[in-house]
Amino acid sequence: MFTEDGPMLRLMAERGIENRLVRGSSGPLRLGWELGAAARELDATVLVAVSTEALLLGAVAARRARVPLVWHVHQRISAEYFGRRRALMIRLLGGMVARGVIANSRNSLAALYTWRRQAVVAYPGVEFTGLRHAEEPREQRPADETVIAVVGRLAPWKGQDLFLRALADVKTLPREVFLVGGARPEERAYLAELEVHATALGLPVTFTGHVEDPEPYLRHADILVHCSVLPEPFGQVVVEGMMAGCAVIATRPGGPEEIIESGVNGLLVRAGDRAELTHALDTLITDQELRTKLADAGRVRARDFDVAESARIVTAFLTGLRRPRAFRSRIADIVSRNSRRPTID
Repeated sequence: MFTEDGPMLRLMAERGIENRLVRGSSGPLRLGWELGAAARELDATVLVAVSTEALLLGAVAARRARVPLVWHVHQRISAEYFGRRRALMIRLLGGMVARGVIANSRNSLAALYTWRRQAVVAYPGVEFTGLRHAEEPREQRPADETVIAVVGRLAPWKGQDLFLRALADVKTLPREVFLVGGARPEERAYLAELEVHATALGLPVTFTGHVEDPEPYLRHADILVHCSVLPEPFGQVVVEGMMAGCAVIATRPGGPEEIIESGVNGLLVRAGDRAELTHALDTLITDQELRTKLADAGRVRARDFDVAESARIVTAFLTGLRRPRAFRSRIADIVSRNSRRPTID
């Protein structure tokens, strides 16, 4: 069920998946009530709130439909992202209304109040079917021909400004650097600052703007840098970069710690540490053999995040949690029959 039109709704329709668009209500409680009515019509046995914003709607809808609510968490519910008070309120609400939790990483799950409710980690998966390049080793370029990609929305917490300053200190500049991603309207000033910094520092940076699929840039790059200054909930692009054959530098703490074993299949640096990031960049740019070793091991590691495995985990979790309508109807019939039996004094 969706509350607004979008590409996911159309994709489900193309694949023959039954769906419903519910919108037009004046407030979240009323909209949640209407979602619950739609869930009953669809004979849903469990509802999943797939975002923090959908949690309140989902709680009302699940109450109306009389089915369990599962909260699928893709964010780190912490003070760094939401502020202390709002993060506390979201945690409390989730703990009270959700029968179960699906988190996108152990890092995200650790920030929640689950109160002994059922919970599972299902990493955002990468689809490997039909991807021939995932099996093919790539040749890394020499130091002065190295290509670096940074993929993600241009936002202060993503740390692109820190990356530019760290890159300016390396001994050998790469041949090309691609900052792949766009900025929201409220973050346009940050984009302008990045462009000024890149020019002033004399860095070979190309700003691509928003792209639907960053995979061509990842396939072209030797090194992928993930430079968030706050704990990343998971780090999907880290897996995508490994799958594409990049040697990956990512920050800790956060989700990337669950993906990368530093020095084995990538490098981890402390979030916000410019000197440590510069050292990691220097190491990978100048050591072609190490880059090749980490990229090859990273491609193997990426296979642990196959979307098929994530789908199996989620399916098993929801199947175990749901309360089939047939079972509830049978219980209701038994109660009804018992209430009609004559009593014997």
